[in-house]
Amino acid sequence: MNIRDKRTPSGTAVSELIVAIFRLNARLLVAGDRLVAGLGLTSARWQVLGAITLSSAPEPVARLARSMGLNRQGVQRIVGELVAEGFVELKDNPHHRSAKLVVMTAKGVQAYDAALRVQAPWVNMLGEGLDPKGIADANRVLDELRRRLEHSSPDAADKAPERP
Repeated sequence: MNIRDKRTPSGTAVSELIVAIFRLNARLLVAGDRLVAGLGLTSARWQVLGAITLSSAPEPVARLARSMGLNRQGVQRIVGELVAEGFVELKDNPHHRSAKLVVMTAKGVQAYDAALRVQAPWVNMLGEGLDPKGIADANRVLDELRRRLEHSSPDAADKAPERP
């Protein structure tokens, strides 16, 4: 029996969506790198600056990484680069001696704002002719898949019920 024969129609659709997301992610990273290269940023740096900006209060690296769905070590490396180049600084954390808080500097705020300015016409071009409701529906599906992944154990696939 072919492994694909064990997939439900929804499982097949999700599998195809995952492949499309992988391909899109690769293209987004390349395009994002090109978009913000002149600002001293990369897609990864821009993403970390965005997580800092969207946080309601200064956060340590571990919490930023969790909010981004990334591992702490990767975010720590990027934060280190951002500190070295003056985009962010580390401040004492009153709740934890060794887990410093990551805070944007004026240079970081300027770079992030400039990234948003160059992004606006680009995302407008990408969205041209697309239905905003359809985009919102796609976003809801992606959010639900993310939530399910966050709440599943690593061996959840092994525990999936067999289909007759």
